[in-house]
Amino acid sequence: MHIVYPAVLAALLFSIGVYGVLARRNTILVLMSVELMLNAVNLNLVAFDVWLRDALHGGQVLTLFVIVIAAAELGVGLAIVLAVFRNRRTVALDQVRDLAEPGPDREAGAEAAHARDGAS
Repeated sequence: MHIVYPAVLAALLFSIGVYGVLARRNTILVLMSVELMLNAVNLNLVAFDVWLRDALHGGQVLTLFVIVIAAAELGVGLAIVLAVFRNRRTVALDQVRDLAEPGPDREAGAEAAHARDGAS
């Protein structure tokens, strides 16, 4: 088996994942893109482990660790998304970037705080 085929597939999957992280505005799609990038890394680990004929199968063992960490990351990420959705009623990243409470008086409060800090 040539190492080129899985390496090209992994590079393609990783590129799609990077595009998904940079271009998407939905939190769930960003988490899915991160998982796609981790799976591309796993594909490379297993392919190079088979290609190098490692007696200890270090690439496959490391792949299992990456899968466990990815599952934990996904669980924590989805819990955060659910908590944000309960408070903000949206999972769009553009609307979730601010830490302040949503509301019409947020801009007036920010201007008053800026004026107060500038006067001191």
